[in-house]
Amino acid sequence: MTIALELISLNKRFGAHPAVNDLKLQIAHGSFYALLGPNGAGKTTTLRMVAGLLQPDSGDAAILGHSITRHPHAAKKVLAYLPDEPMLYGKLRSLEYLEFVAGLWNIPAAKAEPLAKDLLKQLGLWDVRDDFCDTFSRGMKQKLALAGAFVHNPEVIILDEPLSGLDAAAARLVKDMLVNFVRQGNTVILTTHIMEVAERMAERIGIINHGRLIAEGTLDELRATSGETAGTLESIFLELTQEPAANDQ
Repeated sequence: MTIALELISLNKRFGAHPAVNDLKLQIAHGSFYALLGPNGAGKTTTLRMVAGLLQPDSGDAAILGHSITRHPHAAKKVLAYLPDEPMLYGKLRSLEYLEFVAGLWNIPAAKAEPLAKDLLKQLGLWDVRDDFCDTFSRGMKQKLALAGAFVHNPEVIILDEPLSGLDAAAARLVKDMLVNFVRQGNTVILTTHIMEVAERMAERIGIINHGRLIAEGTLDELRATSGETAGTLESIFLELTQEPAANDQ
């Protein structure tokens, strides 16, 4: 089995607070994986370390076998990362933005232009190809950022709350695109607070709390872990992450 992402005793502290605490995880290549956790559990910090935006205090992560600390260039080459707050160049038009991103990946202009046009059409942005990015709604920015993530043909894509700000039609479009990406043998790893999305789409689910992995597996395996034999993912999640009352012994 090829491993798309491996977290190897990953640690990150902010002051006295351990945001990520000895996190270990393996995610198979060619799978759709959901990483869940309460606010402040360490999800975004973990993804930012994997993407090379934060330096781990200790430990490592590997993307398709490429260490993010020892071989960051090779790791980033096969990875795309979409943060929860898309960052675009507001004074570029949407088509220009995608061509610019393609240029950062050294994609020749003759290839970049048709690729950018195809992505805009797939994501329903073709009619605004000449509009400036800073005029876009939150949902349109989210879709354009996703198009930018796909420009260099990554094998692993990591998305932090990718459906935030999307209406129902746009969310369906994005979900279909991600499912097709996995069907082609690639890997999607996402965080979401929308439990129905994780329950319906993810083959395996990891739940972290206080920076540690507390449960991992298929939905049925999580049911067995939590004792919620017929529970929804939401009920399982709440059972596993609920904090004990102050007067509990």
